Amino acid sequence: MGALTSAVIAIAGLVLGWIAIEIACKPCLDKGRDAIDRSLNPDYDPDDHNSITAPLNAPDDGSSTSIIDPPTITAKAV
Repeated sequence: MGALTSAVIAIAGLVLGWIAIEIACKPCLDKGRDAIDRSLNPDYDPDDHNSITAPLNAPDDGSSTSIIDPPTITAKAV
């Protein structure tokens, strides 16, 4: 009877540990699972710009008007 109790406690501990990891790492795991789903989807085209997963910060085409210019960094030769 002691072995059965130990096995049940061990299995319950593993299940609770798995649930704790799933809850704690949910954002990271969701992103990873979405990436896996996209890579396994034969209809997914990474070049499709109308995709709902397109990046929020599109590459700058030089048309943005910025009031403050970024500082230029120069290296001094020693």
